[in-house]
Amino acid sequence: MESNTKITQQEIDRAKEIFNKITTYYYGKMVGQERLGMSLLAAILCNGHILLESVPGLAKTTAAKTMTEAVNGSFSRIQCTPDLLPSDIIGTQILNYTTNSFETKLGPVCANFVLLDEINRSSAKTQSAMLEVMQEQQVTIGGELYPMPEIFTVIATQNPIEQEGTYLLAEAQLDRFLLKENLTYPNPDQEFEILNRMEKDVFKTQQAVAALEDVRYLQELTKRVYIDDAIKKYIVSIIDATRYPKKFIAPDLAEYITMGASTRGAIALMEVSKAIALMRCRNYVTPDDVKTLIQSVLRHRISLNYAAVADGVNEEQIINAIVGAIQTP
Repeated sequence: MESNTKITQQEIDRAKEIFNKITTYYYGKMVGQERLGMSLLAAILCNGHILLESVPGLAKTTAAKTMTEAVNGSFSRIQCTPDLLPSDIIGTQILNYTTNSFETKLGPVCANFVLLDEINRSSAKTQSAMLEVMQEQQVTIGGELYPMPEIFTVIATQNPIEQEGTYLLAEAQLDRFLLKENLTYPNPDQEFEILNRMEKDVFKTQQAVAALEDVRYLQELTKRVYIDDAIKKYIVSIIDATRYPKKFIAPDLAEYITMGASTRGAIALMEVSKAIALMRCRNYVTPDDVKTLIQSVLRHRISLNYAAVADGVNEEQIINAIVGAIQTP
């Protein structure tokens, strides 16, 4: 499919049918967490990676497995610990005593969907081993390159409240994540429904409702979603405002920012906007599509100083102020 070919209504209808199947499967198991479902689907459409941050027990693993089951993809879960080695993730060479030669054994990272549980518990050396995998979608073992599957999404989780035995993710690695979602507790009604579903055992694996071929189709369709130059300039203006905030927002807020978003952030915002437009069954991007997941795209790409922490100012407040200051096309 040509990237500049207009998406037809027939293609939109097929995409809508696939979306309905996947979301029905997802929400058949998940209660609430609508934004998480949208972010996971957007990450898959863009073939990108997503970082989930929350206290333990808020169904991060369940959400990742459910989305994988829906499209019949291969799933791998890696529990990160301080003694985890890079070879434990990407693989290594093993001596075969029968043939007296080395054989390459690929690690668990070689799957369609990889859950890196508590990624901030792994050492900096192990975290760096994921950089090539996430950005280049390949691993290097013994001087040989091994490509990842065509559909490849890393879903990493981290616990924000327990800092003992953890290692902060470097800005370079954070920037590799297309999205970052902060999960919150369910409300009492949602928690009541979770108990009912747990009692009915709805979380067991069911038959897939889509296939990896459907995911490839949606990914190719996402690339073809039309985005006008006015929307691109709107995205560029937002990213530029994160770098030079004093020109756009109040000085007292601007002083909290130490580093703005990179060009990768602008690309991510454009790609996610296209995914949102397709999920809304449109073949073009609107400003509302840009705003829908803008906090998830930018919250990990804007660095705040210690004064912001002391004054209780978070990235979301800064992003909202910037979006409010930029004229919508």
